[in-house]
Amino acid sequence: MDADFKSSLADQIALVTGAAGGIGRAITDHFVARGARVIAWDKDPSRLKTEGIASERLVTQQIDLTDSRAVASAAENFILTYGAPHILVNNAGIQGAIAAVEDQTDADWQRVLDVNLTTVFTVTRSFLAAMRGQGYGRIINMASVAGVCGLPDGCAYGASKAAVIGFSKGLAKELMLSGVTVNCVAPALIDTELQEQMTSEYLAEVTSRIPMKRLGRPEEVAEMVGWIASPASSFTTGAVFDVSGGRLGY
Repeated sequence: MDADFKSSLADQIALVTGAAGGIGRAITDHFVARGARVIAWDKDPSRLKTEGIASERLVTQQIDLTDSRAVASAAENFILTYGAPHILVNNAGIQGAIAAVEDQTDADWQRVLDVNLTTVFTVTRSFLAAMRGQGYGRIINMASVAGVCGLPDGCAYGASKAAVIGFSKGLAKELMLSGVTVNCVAPALIDTELQEQMTSEYLAEVTSRIPMKRLGRPEEVAEMVGWIASPASSFTTGAVFDVSGGRLGY
């Protein structure tokens, strides 16, 4: 098998959650540009502008990912229409309140876990049997350096992303002989609309922790995801891929 074929996404069916903004949009653009057919799930898919994209390979669907019944129904319809996805990217997420633990409410905490962690479980669960059945798949879960290093004034976010890493490593072991791989991507702060939830002081402080002294770009994350999603990434599972400008050390 030649290298170009191994890295091609042509004719692959990909599902991307949280596809309409920031990193999700960059991943969606990248997949479509490389020949995949992308089904984009988002609570507000109208945000996903398609200028410059081969739109016949992009389908947008509005779904509340925190509604497990809606997820199960949408997954059933997906499989009936497209078959099992070759690629599943669990990207949907929120920052949540930027506050010390004693200042966070139960609702603050639960909302972050519901969006960042539980949706990864419910969406993945809904497709596992179909992906096992086809004997091939790439599941990619978006984590964060906060899930490895911790995030002061963002403990709910860091905890949710650490849990995503733990979930991914466990599931990778469950699927070890199935042909379905499970990996995480752990970005540092990326230049997206997420910054709108941060004060300038907080943003400057977080950026200062990145050894390259700049924010990452969404397309840099998308390139990493694109490789993990390809047939070429066949001997790596249960891994956490660093896109942190040198911040993470092992």
